[in-house]
Amino acid sequence: MAAATHPPPKGRGSGQRLAHRYAHEVREPFDDGWPSDAGTPPPPRTELRWEEARSALSYNDSPDIGFDRSLNPYRGCEHGCAYCYARPTHAYLDLSPGLDFETIIVAKRGLAERLRAELAHPRYRPAPVAIGSVTDPYQPVERELGLTRALLQVLHETKHPWVLVTKGSGVERDLDLIAPMAAQGLCAVYVTVTTLDAALARRLEPRAAAPWRRLRTIRALVDAGVPVGVSVAPQIPFLNDDMEQVLAAAAEAGATRAFYTVLRLPWEVRTVFADWLQAHYPQRAARVLARVRELHGGRDYDAAFGTRMAGRGVWADLLRQRFAQACRRLGLQREPTPLDVTRFRPPAPAPGLPQQRSLFD
Repeated sequence: MAAATHPPPKGRGSGQRLAHRYAHEVREPFDDGWPSDAGTPPPPRTELRWEEARSALSYNDSPDIGFDRSLNPYRGCEHGCAYCYARPTHAYLDLSPGLDFETIIVAKRGLAERLRAELAHPRYRPAPVAIGSVTDPYQPVERELGLTRALLQVLHETKHPWVLVTKGSGVERDLDLIAPMAAQGLCAVYVTVTTLDAALARRLEPRAAAPWRRLRTIRALVDAGVPVGVSVAPQIPFLNDDMEQVLAAAAEAGATRAFYTVLRLPWEVRTVFADWLQAHYPQRAARVLARVRELHGGRDYDAAFGTRMAGRGVWADLLRQRFAQACRRLGLQREPTPLDVTRFRPPAPAPGLPQQRSLFD
């Protein structure tokens, strides 16, 4: 029996509030045969929730990630990317990794103040921080809230190095902070361009900037003197097969570095993405998922360090060769931009805090 599909509402990546892995009850809609006069429900609106930030920097010791600390001003992401590996994090909030992930956005109140306090700690040692490693720091709500900008202001003041990955053109708003830091070797920006196919992008990343707009953002950053790379992640078998064309367009716009990952389907992402495939590309859904399993050793997802990002086997090797050859031809480097940690200066204590506080930290 074919799996039931839940076509996403217009402008959304997921069509269902599927139960998360900690849920005790699971509810599924079904057709009882009775006619309904309810009509088409209105498209779901985005809901903003606040939480008090208890900490700012998150640390990791993963050997296949190029940073050991990160900053994430938001939980959930309105871009609605069907493949997003961060969707399962909404389960920790007792929310669905499906539609809730892209319609219930949690913003962290006081995050910049927490960052300032952590950078001021006497035992803090600087290293490049990744901004938006889980969800996009320039998703639509950032235009109104400015949480990412507040973080950049603290990093600008302290001359702390950072790197950022985004699909949002909103990063251009903050060039007044980014460009001076770039001139001092303190930052780099990566713009994700998954495909040049506008129709595919609208379905795959429904509320992210269009591919042509992201290329224009690359050019704007480059013109301002910012080191810019392009992310062509994730690579999805039989869908976004234009990797070489994306790399060429990004290089023409001024990008000097590139990286990619293969599609990962941890936890509930497998259900969300399979549902999306059945809704948009039913004729190739089985083929796509079969190749994803080949890339991950016969499973939907392999969490092993070293292979989870690039995959394994013959298809992973072919993809790696394609990427390497294209980068070599286009002059794109595959190593991250080295950033300067020697300029860091701890922030001044926040007004009103006793100067002796650091003695007890």
